[in-house]
Amino acid sequence: MNILAQVLENRGWLLADGATGTNLFDIGLEAGEAPELWNFEAPDKVQSVYQGAVGAGSDIILTNSFGGTSARLKLHNAQNRVKELNERSAQLARDVALKSGRRVIVAGSVGPTGELLHPVGTLTEEEASEIFSEQIEGLLEGGVDLIWAETISSAEEFRAVAAAAAVHSAPWCGTMSFDTAGRTMMGVTAPDMVQLVNELEHKPLAFGANCGTGASDLLRTIIGFTKANPSVPLIAKGNAGIPKFVDGHVHYDGTPELMGDYAVLARDCGAAIIGGCCGTRPQHLEEMKRRLLNDPKGSVPDLDAIQERLGAFSSPADGTEDTAPPIRQRKRRRG
Repeated sequence: MNILAQVLENRGWLLADGATGTNLFDIGLEAGEAPELWNFEAPDKVQSVYQGAVGAGSDIILTNSFGGTSARLKLHNAQNRVKELNERSAQLARDVALKSGRRVIVAGSVGPTGELLHPVGTLTEEEASEIFSEQIEGLLEGGVDLIWAETISSAEEFRAVAAAAAVHSAPWCGTMSFDTAGRTMMGVTAPDMVQLVNELEHKPLAFGANCGTGASDLLRTIIGFTKANPSVPLIAKGNAGIPKFVDGHVHYDGTPELMGDYAVLARDCGAAIIGGCCGTRPQHLEEMKRRLLNDPKGSVPDLDAIQERLGAFSSPADGTEDTAPPIRQRKRRRG
């Protein structure tokens, strides 16, 4: 039995953590800085983010390594520090987990390379897999329990992570960001992702959606997964509301109460691992944990009920219509 199944068998759901980036910005990280460098430059601050999630009740914490590939670190002239930065991120998280006095799963965060893969771009799956393999090696040496790919947008990059995890015989999870009218920016739909997972030789322990455009949209995607009969548990890691620019900074308007509603709705929609992405702070996680513990499981909500409690969908369609939205190229850092 894998590490996630052991816990899910006892309770039926797990609370993941919140936003690494948001919480680091709250304590001094500047726009344009590489959070991964803080693993050495400000380890106490990095651990305070881990501790915030653990103290709020999270069962899973993700390492401060989202941009820890050579492809991303080269933007900061740190491409030769992949192993040490990832290993250090894992060690810092493992230390917090061990001191918690309970079972806390440490997941090694792996974000996208920031490059477009063939046939749209020039990076091949094999090259991407080698890039991810280097990062994964560092995370495993640092003591993570599993690898956690997040904010992936293409099937090719998702397969590359799977192949890299297989090289190291590492258990892994993976989420995509469905932020383009129900699709990822590379056109993947919820049913597409279920099929992709089913076809992988080295399957994830769980898969799902993170980030995106809002909690309502993310739950519509979760329902799309469940309708396609997934073979492994589902992950929901939605943003804390909608981003808004205030005084030159991005703020998310989701209250703890809204995220509490989101958490129980995510569970009712079929998610077994529930957390937050951009804008999610410890106070959100505390309310999510409280509601998950105290609210009885309900039936799958209809789309109207989701909109009534969490706000309107950003698009009228769920991505499964015949016409795909245009591909958008962008580079994004985990919030």
